[in-house]
Amino acid sequence: MIKILQEIILDFQEIEVFSGIPRHLDVTPLHGKATVCIGVRRSGKSTFLFQLMQGLLGKGVIRQNILYLNFFDDRLHGLQQSGLGVILDAYYSLYPDKKNSEKVYCFFDEIQAIDGWEPFVDRLMRTENCEVYITGSSARMLSKEIATQMRGRALSWEVFPFSFREYLDYLGLDGGDGVLSTKQRLFVQNAFEQYWEAGGFPEVASLERHLRVKIHQDYFHAVLFRDLVERHDISHPKALTDLAHWLVDNTASLYSLNKLTGYLKSLGHKVPHSSVADYLAWFEDAYFLFTVRLFDASLSRANANPKKIYCIDHAMVTSVSSGILVNTGHLLENLVFTALRRVTPDIFYYKTKGGREVDFIAQWQDRPRLLVQVCETLVNPTTRKREIAALEEAMMELNLPTGIIVTRQEEEQMVLKAGTIEVIPAWRFLLYNPPFLY
Repeated sequence: MIKILQEIILDFQEIEVFSGIPRHLDVTPLHGKATVCIGVRRSGKSTFLFQLMQGLLGKGVIRQNILYLNFFDDRLHGLQQSGLGVILDAYYSLYPDKKNSEKVYCFFDEIQAIDGWEPFVDRLMRTENCEVYITGSSARMLSKEIATQMRGRALSWEVFPFSFREYLDYLGLDGGDGVLSTKQRLFVQNAFEQYWEAGGFPEVASLERHLRVKIHQDYFHAVLFRDLVERHDISHPKALTDLAHWLVDNTASLYSLNKLTGYLKSLGHKVPHSSVADYLAWFEDAYFLFTVRLFDASLSRANANPKKIYCIDHAMVTSVSSGILVNTGHLLENLVFTALRRVTPDIFYYKTKGGREVDFIAQWQDRPRLLVQVCETLVNPTTRKREIAALEEAMMELNLPTGIIVTRQEEEQMVLKAGTIEVIPAWRFLLYNPPFLY
């Protein structure tokens, strides 16, 4: 195993590191803490590690002081038996003079593939002169359990597929800092239409539709079978796949545990409620599908009510879904959800005392709550009246002076009794709203 590790370490030091488009992710390594980057597979976590490496090289760190391992490499399968401690043996047998004398920068990609990684990294942080950077595709790496096993020696950041601003960077366009010229605005609006079609996964950003669809479907199956079936040893993989398809087909729609269990039963799957609940939790753990609960002070009431489902990427929905139930309004709502989810996990839907629904209420620490309604167009008078009434009623009940309606194209400002409602086109919302995000 040591010889294999030495080859992998030396091979990486000889290749040119591809750093891609710089991400809008402000990761600040702290002394004594491992830097953990987590997110859905293929979101750009490995490339982000390479960007961090490039930053170190730019500060004068030499390549020999950078140790990189990708634990999805088949050659590292034997580490499960030999233990992770052999990594240090392999590295310091190559560079014995560096032991305790020079800082080593350890980059471990998808380390959750190896059981027992937490005590290894904890020991590394305690006993070696090193900085540790880790990626993983499991939200479990944010959990209190991991924090306990790591004795507080880890700080986590989430990595999502390209935001719209990062997509503009990919296209070489300037998103501005609040005000755009007419020419800039036209370029940005055209870029939004491309983003609407392509989504945020970096690998598919410039591909033709048929290739994008194929790759999205490959991602879908990789998440299901590598991040769920294999990781959790699921005994009913067909039930899991059927459930995933139903949820993607019903993006931005309400579901209940009873409804999902009944649906699987209708297909001949004998899966109990508890297993369906586990599947839903594991979808979210893999950063693939997200559940949004009703906003309620009582957690039991929130859990008793139907929940809404969203996907990590709106374009992936179009590539994977049957196309029967998902419409452009659902995709727009999904797009707004992912924009909010990048900056806070505390997102709910709201139901007024009069039974009207607002799509999102988002919470940030030390900031006012944000109410967001999503509507493709307000041209229809009935739709307009319904969406405004729901948002205004929620603003009054929650004592919030502002609310937002995100549309595809429309833009206006309404001053009502409850406060101000900003109607914002999706491209502008992704760039500038909420204002404190940028």
